[in-house]
Amino acid sequence: MSPKRAPAPPPEIPGYDFIQLLGSGGFADVYLYQQALPSRRVAIKVLLQSQVNQNAIENFRNEANLMAQLSEHPSIVTIYGAAVTPDGRPYLAMEYAPKANLGQRYQRERFSVPEVLTLGVQIAGAVETAHRAGILHRDIKPANILVTAYNRPALTDFGIATSGTVSDQETGMSVPWSPPEAFASQPWAGPESDVFSLAATLYTLLAGRTPFEMPGESNSSLDLIERIEAGAVAPLARSDVPPELENALRIAMEADGRKRYSSSLDLGRALQRVESSMALPVTQIDVLDDAVAQGDMEEEDGGATRIRGVVTIDAQHAPQPPLAGPSAVVQSNVPQAVDDKTVIRAQVFDQAAPQQQAEPQAPASTPEERKRSRKLWIPLSIAAAFVVIAVIVIAILIPSGEAIDGNPSEPPPPPPPAAPQLPTGFTVVEEGDDVTFTWVNPQPADGDRYRYRYEQTGENPVTDWLDEPQVTVPKDSSGTTCIYVQIVRETGQTSQYAEQCSDEQ
Repeated sequence: MSPKRAPAPPPEIPGYDFIQLLGSGGFADVYLYQQALPSRRVAIKVLLQSQVNQNAIENFRNEANLMAQLSEHPSIVTIYGAAVTPDGRPYLAMEYAPKANLGQRYQRERFSVPEVLTLGVQIAGAVETAHRAGILHRDIKPANILVTAYNRPALTDFGIATSGTVSDQETGMSVPWSPPEAFASQPWAGPESDVFSLAATLYTLLAGRTPFEMPGESNSSLDLIERIEAGAVAPLARSDVPPELENALRIAMEADGRKRYSSSLDLGRALQRVESSMALPVTQIDVLDDAVAQGDMEEEDGGATRIRGVVTIDAQHAPQPPLAGPSAVVQSNVPQAVDDKTVIRAQVFDQAAPQQQAEPQAPASTPEERKRSRKLWIPLSIAAAFVVIAVIVIAILIPSGEAIDGNPSEPPPPPPPAAPQLPTGFTVVEEGDDVTFTWVNPQPADGDRYRYRYEQTGENPVTDWLDEPQVTVPKDSSGTTCIYVQIVRETGQTSQYAEQCSDEQ
């Protein structure tokens, strides 16, 4: 946040006790408060008194509603509530992230490649979740990624987020991480804009500088904008960054949005592939989707991607060895690792179980008793030998892969579904001032949708969603009308864009 102005005095808010200032921005201050009930520390963002007008209040309300829709996601800051202070200033009460945000960290320390890959995959899931809810963030940058007490990155500041594709002169985006379309004569934004900004953020963490900043040269806002529009990304110059990672970031930062990854999920999967190539644990992508029924969960790529309804799912812990009995006691001060990188430190025990007393030891046996024991041991050993032989014979007779009761073993899980193919079979019909495009989905699947892009001469590009393989657009003044179409699966998988022009019939 900008330090150019003095922060406003913290407001008196019933049920909250002020602790300290956290930061100041152009439109609001953020303070740390102690909430009385439930007792917890919260970050409260308060709109400046000078900014309180109908438009600002609507934007603030929009931010609260958008964050409330998304805050179930583990990598999006949770919002607890919104109201108005006694002196008339709107405020948001949010999850407090006590650690330094990524904007502070990258300026003073070097991020490792594995950490950047992990947090990149996690934030890609958060951005994909927002896009599936029809929400564009439009200001992804290091300072807007906080770090929670559990060391999880969390996306915040949806203050300029909007629903769907937008055309807006006042986006308020931060220049170093903004895509070229933000600087067009009529700025616009789509899902590909957030893909660009996320990749630019990851690049910044690796390089310690923004992607279009040239060391030793002028780096004014105008210089950066010129390089962004030209796609002139500075080399990373880090020997430990694999070429696959640098290439993935360059694709996501293409000046032409059609050449970028078509979704945040695709960028996240590209980062997962880099993790796999480096023999690192593959970070799971979490995507919340209202289209998936509550309680249901879809897994793709062998569990590397998890798409679920907007509900809370308990962490899946690694299998534990069976306990000795229903009242067994497990007490350990050694951290126990589980498969989601959680560390269990607390002692676990069944309070209903009584403390187990050590059994008294049997008295030592006499020489006579030891002789009788040896006499009994011989026939018992012979009987045990017959049992072992019987087990071996049964094992040989039973076919491999079958249980003793004859039930076949479970078949291996099916491979993950393939990405959709390009739309084909285009037909074009011109009627008056409109052009209608129709196409064929070569491998239709339940839930398939279509995303198209239309760049009309002298107008803002339009990106929108369709349920049917047909769209009608205004005829282009140049005489040639072209659209770009891709297929989007319900799982988030996408085809590449197919281009079709009216003069290609």
